Amino acid sequence: MTTTMMRLRQHLASPIYTSAIARIGNRAHHHRLPIAPPQKLRTSTATQNKLLLLLIVLLVCFLFFLIPTVLLPPARTMSSSSSSASDAAAASAPFEKPRAVVKKLLAESQPEGQGATVRRSIGRHELRNLDPFLMLDEFSVSKPAGFPDHPHRGFETVTYMLEGAFTHQDFAGHKGTIRTGDVQWMTAGRGIVHSEMPAGDGVQKGLQLWINLSSKDKMIEPRYQELQSKDISRAEKDGVEVRIIAGEAFGVRSPVYTRTPTMYMDFTMPPGSELHQPVPEGWNAFVYIIDGEGVFGREKSAAVGAHHCLVLGPGDGLSVWNRSGAPLRFALVGGQPLGEPVVQHGPFVMNSRAEIQQAMEDYYYGKNGFERASQWTSSA
Repeated sequence: MTTTMMRLRQHLASPIYTSAIARIGNRAHHHRLPIAPPQKLRTSTATQNKLLLLLIVLLVCFLFFLIPTVLLPPARTMSSSSSSASDAAAASAPFEKPRAVVKKLLAESQPEGQGATVRRSIGRHELRNLDPFLMLDEFSVSKPAGFPDHPHRGFETVTYMLEGAFTHQDFAGHKGTIRTGDVQWMTAGRGIVHSEMPAGDGVQKGLQLWINLSSKDKMIEPRYQELQSKDISRAEKDGVEVRIIAGEAFGVRSPVYTRTPTMYMDFTMPPGSELHQPVPEGWNAFVYIIDGEGVFGREKSAAVGAHHCLVLGPGDGLSVWNRSGAPLRFALVGGQPLGEPVVQHGPFVMNSRAEIQQAMEDYYYGKNGFERASQWTSSA
């Protein structure tokens, strides 16, 4: 290493290297590159400009978000809260189109049959019919009064015993007794003659509903569907009990076949309970209050008591509240309208005056379904 360094120094001390180094030094002295001015001040100024711009942006954002919050009218805030509450109430409503009571009718007593008295609601001049329903009677009968031999054509009768018993017999040889809680669903069709009389002592109570038949079914053969109380479908929900005569409630269906689509239910509600029962849209429906009082349709409506018939408006369900201190019992009935002309003459219900005239002639002359009428008399 030492010898190499000594030789390198000798080479550099040579006149050739000395003169070359001197020329390079002189050229660098005369052609020196310009030195850039100090950047410290310029950098400081740019930084300040950036900071100022950032502050302006922040200030604009601050004012943009702060002013609407401070100046927002209180009414808008309340409107938002009210809207939220309204949406929540709508979400919890049991029906999209709750049915309201559109007509209230107190069933009035009138004589019927032989010495009997009934409370009639549907079938009076205030409510001639409610398609497909023709008549509703609440009867209260004691011997010897009753409903002796009489004809029917063109509809169905549904007899529901509330208390006591009634004996029925007809000219086709059918005879039976229905007791408390039993139902007889009779299709008169082309014609039947029968009697309905009290079967025991004391007062016999019940409901009889007439349901129209469509023109295509008015002349079918008569038939019966009879259900004892123990065979009627039942259900219970939140303390509310129901006997399902026809249709479906609380997920339970009745075995009864209805030619005219019908629902018929007997509800009993304890004090403090409420009920929300679907009713098919497009059907006509009504309530008949048997015992107690309740609020029907709208929660803020006035309570209505026994023996009232409540016609329901359109919708998809009925809500009921029992705010009294006693049980509430009522029948809920609904049916699909037939949309056909209704011509009624006593126990005959047809679609035209000519058909009514024909029914009267058939009964009088004993033909077209009434062949046995003139030869039969009930034991009553």
